[in-house]
Amino acid sequence: MKINRNQLLAFLLLAAAVFIAYEPAWRGGMLWDDDKHLTSAALRSASGLWRIWFDLGATQQYYPLMHSAFWVQDKLWGANLTGYHLVTIALHAMSAGIVLMILKRLSVPGALMAAVLFALHPVQVESVAWLSELKNTLSGVFYLAAMLTYLRFDRHRRVGAYLLAFILFLAALLAKTVTATLPGALLVVFWWQRGRLEIRRDVLPLAPFAMIGIGAGLFTAWVERTVIGASGTDFQLSIVERCLVAGHAFWFYLRHLVWPGDLAFSYARWSISASDPVQWLYLLSAIALVVVCWIERRRSRAPLAAVLLFAGTLVPVLGFFNVYPFRFSFVADHFQYLAAIPIFALAAAAVDTVWTRRSRATLWLKPFALAALTAVLILTTRAYAADYADAETLYTATIQRTPTSWMAYGNLGKLELERGRLQQALGYLTEAVRLKPDSGEALNDLGSVLHRLGRVDDAAERYEMAIRAEPALPEAHNNLCAAFQQLGRTRDAIAQCEEALRLRPDYAEAHMNLGAALYLVDRVDDAIVHFREAVRLAPDSAQAQANLKRALAGAGR
Repeated sequence: MKINRNQLLAFLLLAAAVFIAYEPAWRGGMLWDDDKHLTSAALRSASGLWRIWFDLGATQQYYPLMHSAFWVQDKLWGANLTGYHLVTIALHAMSAGIVLMILKRLSVPGALMAAVLFALHPVQVESVAWLSELKNTLSGVFYLAAMLTYLRFDRHRRVGAYLLAFILFLAALLAKTVTATLPGALLVVFWWQRGRLEIRRDVLPLAPFAMIGIGAGLFTAWVERTVIGASGTDFQLSIVERCLVAGHAFWFYLRHLVWPGDLAFSYARWSISASDPVQWLYLLSAIALVVVCWIERRRSRAPLAAVLLFAGTLVPVLGFFNVYPFRFSFVADHFQYLAAIPIFALAAAAVDTVWTRRSRATLWLKPFALAALTAVLILTTRAYAADYADAETLYTATIQRTPTSWMAYGNLGKLELERGRLQQALGYLTEAVRLKPDSGEALNDLGSVLHRLGRVDDAAERYEMAIRAEPALPEAHNNLCAAFQQLGRTRDAIAQCEEALRLRPDYAEAHMNLGAALYLVDRVDDAIVHFREAVRLAPDSAQAQANLKRALAGAGR
């Protein structure tokens, strides 16, 4: 598809609007799990890049293309986060341009308005302003480029276009596997275009896409459950309860597209009860909407196609599969980054069609109306993007909009703990534990505050509670090891540090604590082994080096 001068101008204006809207996030700081997504010191070498691709536990999630992009950016920007933000914003602007090209190719009325909505709607802020969501913006570019290329193949049936679409789809999967829904989305598009699907023309060519997409999706579901930790009591839902989650989430996402007045970084995790008729109402009304659109398909297939595309793209995050963020909430704005496109397209097409048919005399006003919409979206998005300036601003805004967000209280408490403001940290973490009594992370952080306040017995009690809540939490075992040492329970301390290292063998602090405990029981040679490992893992740690020197001196070496 050739780009003419007017389309190029539209792309440039759209990109400029995106950069203006996200200017407050240009210099945004590290948030929540950004430190686990940006390239760690252990992965910055060429061998680290190899590990990103072939060592399953080397990164937070197995999205090797996304982590490779971070690896390259680490070489370009280092610790300067502005470069990372500008890349993410540029990728989002690129996706908006591809959305415009796709809708133009499909002859969707109001294509430019739909692209503006995708580019500037505030529901996209979480995906664009939060560094960890590079996986959304990067995979989005490949997903949309794959769709555009496949649509070109569908028209001309050239092998080169087919192979390029497949490669782009594979790249999208390697950046984020929710893009596995692309084959289904293309089938819906073909049905919308032609009113039917042909096995040879439509279904069979997409079979390889579907097979690799399903495989990637199942692999990611396994990783989420077994490696990342999307398991336990928070995820023990029956199939009926998962359907109720899906029904509620469907309307939640749709409502935020229509009225984005209360967007938040984290939302309340609602309770699921099959005995609550209101929760069934969400599910049944979603089904009813699909039925109505099906009945009306003879008048127009567009509403049914848009609803199917919206719901189908959301399937991986509607509750049928465990994803780690469900610990905090069943919904998140970044989950509907791509799913929002068909709703934007339907709304824009409806407005454009009605305006063209009924208000021909005022067609000259359309560009001004679009400019006004763009201005409103820029201002609204800038306001939300400002929340992502730094962690404290974001978590404070989250608590204002979601007062029950134990995650936000816990993160604020951890932030204050790192700053040494112990009383403030104590208040936030006490509230986090009150809201989520079985959060091992919050209990562990509360124990850390009490520990630093000198209340070692109380700290040990919180660490033990954290371990009961989350037995596989290495930080809690390590902290309990340190507390037991102070309480004179050296044997118990050794057991806790050994468990911490079983859970995380490269845990430098646990090696130091275990070495110290072993030294106290005259196992000096064993202590030296762990002190050496601590120095290897944390070469800049003066404490690790001092411990090793003391142990070596004690051994007469």
